[in-house]
Amino acid sequence: MTIDIEKESCIKCGKCVRVCPAYILTQENPKDEIGRRNVHTCIACGHCVDACPTDSVIHSEFPAQKVHVLKRDILPDPDQLMELLKARRSNRAFLSSAVPEEYLRRIVDAAHLAPTASNGQEVCFTVVTNPDLLKEISEITINTFESTVKKISNPLIKPILGFISPEAKGAVPKLNAVIAKQRSGIDAILHDAKAVLFIHTPASSNFGRQDANLAYQNASLMAESLGVSQFYTGYVCIGIDLDKKRKLSQLLNIEGKIHAGMALSMPAFKFQKYTERKEVDLTFLS
Repeated sequence: MTIDIEKESCIKCGKCVRVCPAYILTQENPKDEIGRRNVHTCIACGHCVDACPTDSVIHSEFPAQKVHVLKRDILPDPDQLMELLKARRSNRAFLSSAVPEEYLRRIVDAAHLAPTASNGQEVCFTVVTNPDLLKEISEITINTFESTVKKISNPLIKPILGFISPEAKGAVPKLNAVIAKQRSGIDAILHDAKAVLFIHTPASSNFGRQDANLAYQNASLMAESLGVSQFYTGYVCIGIDLDKKRKLSQLLNIEGKIHAGMALSMPAFKFQKYTERKEVDLTFLS
C-alpha cells in the first residue's frame, strides 16, 4: 500500500491530516507540506482521498475510477430523513409477489456502505429467496425452540433455573406460544416473507455483531425507501444463538457467525400515519 502527496497541486490545507484516524499524515504547522509516517498502519478508509479538495492524495487503494463526487444537491434534508424514519415500520402484511432482485441488491449495497470497526469491512451477506429454504429456516428455528423448552422444563433443571438464568425461565411461555402458532400452520417466524437477508461476519471478527447491526440499519432504511416491507428476524436470531450445532449456518453454507436477519416482502398496503413513541429518555451531561 502506498500514499503519496502530489506537491504541485496540494494547497496544504491540512484536511487530510485532520481526518486520518491512523495519524499517518502529518503537518507540523499550518501551510507546511504534508508528511507521512507508518503508512503500513493505514486502514484504507479513504478519508484522506475524500477530504482532499484538489485530488492531491494519491492512494494505491483508491485509483481514480474508485473516487466519486458526491451529489449533495440530492441528499435528503433533515425533515425528509425524519419522515422516512417515521415511515419505517415492521410490516408483516405481505403480498404474494417476489421482491425484485434489483431491490434486494440495492438493499445489500446500502448495508455494505455502513461503517465497520477499523474499516475491517468483514461483513458478509446472504439473501435467501428459495421457498424451500425459507420454510427450512422457520422449521429449524421452531425445532430449536422445542428442544430448548424441553431442556428448561427438565425436572432436574427446573428447580434451580430461576437462580441460574431467570430470563430463560421467563421465556418459556413466549416460546411455547410461538411453537403452538407455528404448529397450527401459521408461519410465526417469517410470516411467509419472500426473502430473508442474513448479515454475518467471520467468527474471528472482534466487532462482528456491532458491524452487522450498523449494516442492518442501512439496509432497513433502503428497503423503506424502495417500498419494501421488512422486519427484524428476532426469533431466528434467538434460535441461532441457542443452537450450538449451527444447523442454520450449515444449511446456508455460512462459515462465520450470523448476527442479524431481515425478512423482506412487498407490502399488502402502506401505512398512512405514524403514532408517536414514548417520550425520549435523554440526558445531557455538559
